[in-house]
Amino acid sequence: MAHKSGFVNLVGKPNVGKSTLMNELMGEKLSIVTSKAQTTRHRIFGIWSDEDTQIVFSDTPGIIMKPIYELHSKMNDFVKEAFQDADIIIYITEFGEEKYLSEYLIKKLNAVKIPVLVLINKIDKSQETHSITKGVDFWHSLLPKAEILPISALYKLNTELILPKIKELLPEAPAYYDKELFTTLSERFFVNETIREKILLNYQKEIPYSVEVVTESFKDEENIIRIESIIYVERNTQKGIIIGHKGEKIKKVGTQARIDLENFFNKKIYLNLFVKVKKDWRSNEQDLKKFGYSK
Repeated sequence: MAHKSGFVNLVGKPNVGKSTLMNELMGEKLSIVTSKAQTTRHRIFGIWSDEDTQIVFSDTPGIIMKPIYELHSKMNDFVKEAFQDADIIIYITEFGEEKYLSEYLIKKLNAVKIPVLVLINKIDKSQETHSITKGVDFWHSLLPKAEILPISALYKLNTELILPKIKELLPEAPAYYDKELFTTLSERFFVNETIREKILLNYQKEIPYSVEVVTESFKDEENIIRIESIIYVERNTQKGIIIGHKGEKIKKVGTQARIDLENFFNKKIYLNLFVKVKKDWRSNEQDLKKFGYSK
């Protein structure tokens, strides 16, 4: 049997379940997941391999139709890249999105020369089979060349059908990466994202979106990993909110992040967090480049 390999890129609007699906397909938590929109800011790569297949998954930020900050434009650039280097596009939608469709996106999906798989997520929210069938028919009418599959990534409904379908659609090619590798991203990246996830979960309104995390030191010793990370905010008032009364809020974030990181690295973690102000970083080209949003 010929070996198959390819890049399978997940795209869709914010909060439709791309990261939940990516983690389910990989069997590993690579993408952070919260109920807030714009949780994913970068392309998250996961490498799934077996004896005769290698799938390089790419989870992308949710498509922002009206960018406010330069950060949003950079996040949309990651989505554009995903269209350019894919062997298969997985477009993830959900029931109800029909009312808020992007004509630009539909044209883009119809124009690509590669296979498109549309996953209608969150079918667990629909109690009526006929509405699921109606949704499938709707997407068939919009994207006649695409394959349509209703799923629930959260409750693992029909998700077992996705990998076999991807294998069927992949081109014949040798493996692009070592079969033992499961991501191309650095250890520091996962530290940053884990801390940012806890901030998204513990703070409200604009605070989580004003935050960027940079790991300055990652020392992997024999029995412990020692980590020092900086949480950047845009305003002095935000710094106070992040720290909280007597440091209680940041201590909670640090504890939650440390527990997740110990599970991820399977090793004891010492995590030291600092908070610094970097004024209006979301609109500063130089800061965005430093934080990895542009080359």
